[in-house]
Amino acid sequence: MTHPLIGALRQARVVPVIRTGTTLHAATAVAWLREAGITVFEITMSVPDAPALIAELAHEPGLLVGAGTVASAADADACLRAGARFLVAPWVGTEIVAPARAASAAVMLGAMTPTEVRAALAAGTDVVKVFPASSAGGPGHIRALRSVFPGAVFCPTGGVDPSNLRQWLDAGAAFVGIGGKLVDEKLIAAGEKSAVQDAARAALAA
Repeated sequence: MTHPLIGALRQARVVPVIRTGTTLHAATAVAWLREAGITVFEITMSVPDAPALIAELAHEPGLLVGAGTVASAADADACLRAGARFLVAPWVGTEIVAPARAASAAVMLGAMTPTEVRAALAAGTDVVKVFPASSAGGPGHIRALRSVFPGAVFCPTGGVDPSNLRQWLDAGAAFVGIGGKLVDEKLIAAGEKSAVQDAARAALAA
């Protein structure tokens, strides 16, 4: 059975992966991207005090906020208590599945090979996060995986940017994750709001 959030993620098409060295930069990225029309965000656990930021954003109307790089059941619980609606691991992190299920949150487990995809699906993932997608073979790799797993929901991340986003979707990705091409910390630190928002609008228009 498809998780209810999958429809919203498909509609959003783009999930910014917020991975910054400071909480302020992460919050700034979310604010700027939100102004540009993006409403789904993955706050990675590498952001300092990520659960606190998730808690702050989870109360904002119209936002769908999840946690990324969740490495343990304890981290999963902390993020879910903060209000995360989905949990992401760039590997087959089976330990986060049960906490997510108990909280009715969606799960995205990472995989690259068919063996890993099968393991992620067997573990109960709702979405297969193909990472790193570009070095795995690009859109052609997604197309090949779809031929073997036609019912799986794929989200490629790593090497996806506004200029090639359409190719990933055409290859069979349900939606994509974009990190540095949307959340460029150097641009954020320099106050280059227009550059960040231009990239976001380009992604949404792809």
